[in-house]
Amino acid sequence: MSATVLITGASRGIGAGLAAAYRARGDRVLGTGRSVTADLQLDVTQPASFAEMTATLGDRALDLLVCNAGVYLDKGADIVEDYAPDVWAKSFATNVTGVFLTIRTLLPNLARADAPKIAILSSQMASSEQAPGGSYIYRSSKAAVLNLGRNLATDLAGEGIAVGIYHPGWVRTDMGGQGAAISVEQSVNGLMARFDALDLGTTGCFEDWAGRALPY
Repeated sequence: MSATVLITGASRGIGAGLAAAYRARGDRVLGTGRSVTADLQLDVTQPASFAEMTATLGDRALDLLVCNAGVYLDKGADIVEDYAPDVWAKSFATNVTGVFLTIRTLLPNLARADAPKIAILSSQMASSEQAPGGSYIYRSSKAAVLNLGRNLATDLAGEGIAVGIYHPGWVRTDMGGQGAAISVEQSVNGLMARFDALDLGTTGCFEDWAGRALPY
């Protein structure tokens, strides 16, 4: 039976790969992006932008929400020369607040599904146990969204909504670079298997694309 899937940040990279793979599987897919070519135009940093999405969805049931939209604005940044306050603000607005607002907005649609799921793409760089230094903004924002996802898993379990947090791998995208370890296809195939396996018994999990549990 086909599912209805909404993927944020679906205009390129992993988001676009997921959207294409779910469509190929026969699922109904809505991909969001800031571009007018997206199925749903959405800027997760702009609260007013959610109105169009809710108007388009109406009372449609949503089986899976994939919170994929994210930025890595401090890649290669220097601790002395970089890290301006506005870069922190922009990063958290997308990587954390945008995730929360997306989920909160779509809770009514998720509640109409039989076994709704939320998949949040974080990163292994969110781990406090693994701290090699650098990328302070990105690491902090991904740690924050990991914490957000873990707490949402607790609060939404009573509503029958499962929440998983995932590291997509070091992927050959614009963000990951061409020297990254795995292809978009490998990441997408692994992530879809993780999302399929997600249920209330595993809610709150923090795993990578291959199903390996990650340290918090």
